[in-house]
Amino acid sequence: MTIVIAGAAETDEVGRLPGHSTVQLHLEAARNALADADMTIHDIDGIATVGTPGPIQIAHALGITPAWLDGTGVGGSSFLFHVRHAAAAIQAGLCRTVLITHGESGRSRVGAGRFGLGADSLLGQFELPYGVVGPPTSFTITALRYMKETGLTHEQLAEVAVAQRRWAHLNPRAMYRDLITVEDVLASKLVAYPFHLLECCLVTDGGGALIVTSAERARRSPVYLLGSGEAAESPIISQMEDFTTSKGFRLSGEAAFREAKITHADVDHLMVYDAFAHVPIYGLEDLGFVGRGEAGAFIADGHTSPGGRLPLNTNGGGLSYTHTGMYGMFAIQESVRQLRGEAAAQVPGVEVSVVLGNGGMFASAATLVLANRRP
Repeated sequence: MTIVIAGAAETDEVGRLPGHSTVQLHLEAARNALADADMTIHDIDGIATVGTPGPIQIAHALGITPAWLDGTGVGGSSFLFHVRHAAAAIQAGLCRTVLITHGESGRSRVGAGRFGLGADSLLGQFELPYGVVGPPTSFTITALRYMKETGLTHEQLAEVAVAQRRWAHLNPRAMYRDLITVEDVLASKLVAYPFHLLECCLVTDGGGALIVTSAERARRSPVYLLGSGEAAESPIISQMEDFTTSKGFRLSGEAAFREAKITHADVDHLMVYDAFAHVPIYGLEDLGFVGRGEAGAFIADGHTSPGGRLPLNTNGGGLSYTHTGMYGMFAIQESVRQLRGEAAAQVPGVEVSVVLGNGGMFASAATLVLANRRP
């Protein structure tokens, strides 16, 4: 059975949405995805989402009694996991059409849960006492080790933000669109060494939804799932096997490429989760597009920018487009748009797109290989 993404849409707006609660963001995204797929709520018999509200609450709000639910919550990569799990459920006959939703009032915090960290948690016991708490201070550990071992310069790290702003400049929905230079990045506020403000993801409101089903049930512009992979390493960053590479990125990427039966030469477009500027660098290397220590120069030389040979994060990414807290949904959305030829910054001739999601601080990872042709 061939699995497709039959519908994909975001909320009407992303950015600052103080008039939207978290539930409203889920429902608005679901409504838009159903319209995009030319389906109704009566076509849906599976629900997947993460966080609060969970799949039961979303199903109830939509008036659905689902035959299958998935509430897998592994951070920002969760939605890639949901696509993979939905595909398996459909192939197993557990359901026929799955609605995956995301809504997060990350900036306005309307209806959002409280931030909290248990003192008995692994992070609370083994990292917090040393001043490591939250993404900015956790991700510095990996970035600094990578810079030391590979020679990545501050200027090369800044080039990631510069390259992605070039894409955002072409996207009317992007939160930040003004072109920037390396000097602008390095002159922005230092948040946690070595990260400057422009090397850190946005904090926004928004949502998105996907409809996953079989090719036979799709009604318009399906995007085919050629392959997928998922992996996890450690719930805390201090227990990574190697701070300079993500085991999850490598393993999930290998699984997805193997299932899809593709090589790197087949990939026309790439979306790599970019909570901070060094994450796309890890993605390029761990997926095997470049060698160890080569990604910084690869980006600085313009290969991922408009006109480059490997277009990367073409919506502007979490650094310039939007980042509600869990970004993976938006990476998938942009991949679908590129494959349909509907993106704001459309890359010519995109036939195969790879999406790599990160959850937590390199804790989980998932990879999707998508195409606009039947496998």
